[in-house]
Amino acid sequence: MAETSRPAGPAILAQNQYGKAENRVVRITRDGATHHIKDLNVSVTLSGDMDDVHYSGSNAHVLPTDTTKNTVFAFAKRYGIESAEQFGIHLARHFVTSQEAIRTARIRIEEYAWDRIGAEDGGHSFVRKGQEVRHAQVFHDGTSWQVISGLGDLVVLNSTDSEFWGYAKDGYTTLPEAYDRVLATEVNARWRYGWTGGGDAPDWDASYAEVRRHLLEAFAGTYSYSLQQTLYEMGARVIGERAEVDEIRLSLPNKHHFLADLTPFGLTNDNEVYLAADRPYGLIEATVLREGREAAIPVDLTNL
Repeated sequence: MAETSRPAGPAILAQNQYGKAENRVVRITRDGATHHIKDLNVSVTLSGDMDDVHYSGSNAHVLPTDTTKNTVFAFAKRYGIESAEQFGIHLARHFVTSQEAIRTARIRIEEYAWDRIGAEDGGHSFVRKGQEVRHAQVFHDGTSWQVISGLGDLVVLNSTDSEFWGYAKDGYTTLPEAYDRVLATEVNARWRYGWTGGGDAPDWDASYAEVRRHLLEAFAGTYSYSLQQTLYEMGARVIGERAEVDEIRLSLPNKHHFLADLTPFGLTNDNEVYLAADRPYGLIEATVLREGREAAIPVDLTNL
């Protein structure tokens, strides 16, 4: 099909992208009797000189999404999976440098962790961890890099050392003030590295583990008067302790625990029995930045 120019009319093509979403790849590395698992969900998004395929249907500049899928699996063999971030860097570099029409690549990865069954340092039996999902997003435009890591579904709870009182009230306010409450949330966090391609890249796995540790320790160690305060302390600790991180965005749903009313049964509930309400829930979100940096992580983390 011959290339054509934009058709006449008031409509013009704006931002566009394409790719293959949710390629589930499991890489097993066999080190004798000891096996290692990397379990990823990889989504590839490409953009560039793609006007004509939209205007005329010419596929001359289109690398098939099936090819991007094949590349994910081939690269899992060729390079292995050292970390989600490094695997995303290999893929993004390949797509931008191997196809003239492709100008940018965005690789989104979810990683699912596995624990060994029965043998700490060896063996081939595993159980899927019930904790957080690890996230990584790599963006490359042929010159610079942006790497955003993160985690989701990490459920945490403080059974005390949390209060909530002194808030604004109006005619619709019924919530009683709390001076000793359960504070629970599901941590969804994304953090952006200052590394943009020059010099040594961070140790992605070590950095992830340390950011996760600081998030958990800040949550556990903060006497909380609001979930907002706890969120800031978590983000500020990461920025203060991890020099490679320039920005972190946290989304914390308040997993409410309400004292169950036991008075109909003649029982006193002394902060012992709670109704765990999964919805509706308060949703507290904010970005914590290193001073002098600008925010780049989207406010809406839905597709990040």
